[in-house]
Amino acid sequence: MIKPVAPGGGDGRPAEANTPAATAPMDFIREIIARDLESGKHQGVATRFPPEPNGYLHIGHAKSICLNFGVAKEFGGTCNLRFDDTNPTKEDVEYVDSIIDSVHWLGFDWGDRLYYASDYFEQIYQYTVGLIRDGKAYVDELTAEQIREYRGTLTEPGKDSPWRNRPVDESLDLFARMRKGEFEDGTKVLRAKIDMASPNLNLRDPVIYRIRHATHHRTGDAWCLYPMYDYTHAISDAIEQITHSLCTLEFEDHRPLYDWTVDNLPVPSKPRQIEFARLNLTYTVMSKRKLLQLVQEGLVSGWDDPRMPTIVGLRRRGFTPESIREFAARIGVAKRENMVDVALLEDAVRDDLNRRAPRAMAVLRPLRVVIENYPEGQVEQIEIPANPEDPSMGNRAVPFSKVLYIEQDDFREVPPPKYFRLSPGREVRLRGTYFLKCERVVKDERGEIVELRCTYDPATRKGSSPEGRKVKATIHWVSAAHAIDAQVRLYDRLFTVPDPHDAEEGRDWKSYLNPGSLEVIEGCKVEPGLAKAGALEKFQFERLGYFCVDPDTAAGRLVFNRTVPLRDPWARIASR
Repeated sequence: MIKPVAPGGGDGRPAEANTPAATAPMDFIREIIARDLESGKHQGVATRFPPEPNGYLHIGHAKSICLNFGVAKEFGGTCNLRFDDTNPTKEDVEYVDSIIDSVHWLGFDWGDRLYYASDYFEQIYQYTVGLIRDGKAYVDELTAEQIREYRGTLTEPGKDSPWRNRPVDESLDLFARMRKGEFEDGTKVLRAKIDMASPNLNLRDPVIYRIRHATHHRTGDAWCLYPMYDYTHAISDAIEQITHSLCTLEFEDHRPLYDWTVDNLPVPSKPRQIEFARLNLTYTVMSKRKLLQLVQEGLVSGWDDPRMPTIVGLRRRGFTPESIREFAARIGVAKRENMVDVALLEDAVRDDLNRRAPRAMAVLRPLRVVIENYPEGQVEQIEIPANPEDPSMGNRAVPFSKVLYIEQDDFREVPPPKYFRLSPGREVRLRGTYFLKCERVVKDERGEIVELRCTYDPATRKGSSPEGRKVKATIHWVSAAHAIDAQVRLYDRLFTVPDPHDAEEGRDWKSYLNPGSLEVIEGCKVEPGLAKAGALEKFQFERLGYFCVDPDTAAGRLVFNRTVPLRDPWARIASR
């Protein structure tokens, strides 16, 4: 059997997309393609990624992008990017631009194969005239409600429209006049004449053209007659000579219409549609309609809100294209619908950032520490590995001085059982440097702890433990005199239940929105090496998680988004 070729360069794609993580093992789709090549049915492979420009791409689209571009690459074929832009009332050039940018960011390139269904409007129209002339389509004047009524049900056949047998010449004349704009929206449609008794409702004379007096983002007002998505999609695939049209499972019932279309038109090729399970992710909604609703109702800050499953949202949150491709490879391609745990996506980005993200120390909720026996005015430069996973990154120098900040959570005046961090009379190690011992606590007039008075042991620098003394905890810190102020945004899952689509009766899916999905913390302190960090630059804040610089960062105001914690906090909740 023909096997996919190993990934490599030479096709103009960014090098990142040619990494092993981007290559999935053989699945049922790849096995079909391999058999088709081995049998000689196809001499090569041509796929396409065909988004509708009516919203921003999300992680489910990323899975499809990786699949379509991936199998094309693995079998030495091509993958087109095509916009199925057949509904001018919902489409916008903003979406086109964002889709192009997102696919490129994921690491894929289509070369000179960028197409639009609107490129084929004239050709599709002429094909359709031939379909009418062959008696396989007719102009109908039923309303949309009547068409639904006449279509029948899953258990009852449909009934013929009164206009189903209108003369071919009459339908040809009306269709031409529909194109000229003589009729209002909704007054007439063109339907394929197939089988009103078919057990598949999609074959009960589906509408293939409708009138839309709306300006198209590419063709302007040249057309007021637009082909329907299912019809256009099949023809576009055939025109582009796609060999394998990979679709999600909701199109399985539409496949007979896809096949009928390419079989009844003089198109240059006969693509094969293959369906796979769409991505369903826990604690997430993947419907573009619902995502748009979240944006329009102000429940998120926009399509690129880091809580959104959109590619722009994930990118802003700090996800890397490598981690998303790795996630797609890990979950694979299935024939049956299933729910994927969002923790798998989070684990993929942890693994990736663990290898590539430089380390830094940041204190989110600062507690002031004064080291009473440390020399006044002295500053030491502590050398700490930039990334222990990658020695080639070298070390970074972090200033250490008499006054530090530590995390409030790293001190307890009355420590609970198994609490090994700082408390009165107890020692801990400060990351990369000395033992620190709390001598006394300073409180304000309300009894709140505002400062710790501590001592350090100069003999314990850099891991040494004189007299066999050991401590059970190491905590991070930032020098107060050198700290940079920052805002930190802690993002969590957008919904409180694994499947917000499956709302209880009488309960709106939006009622499951997580009120704690965003926490904004002001007055955080970060080490001075981050002062010039640029937008979307990524770091591991030691002991805290992975963070990236938000584009909101401006001169003198650092803003960090938490991508993921170091460990999954939801796993601990689930195990209780």
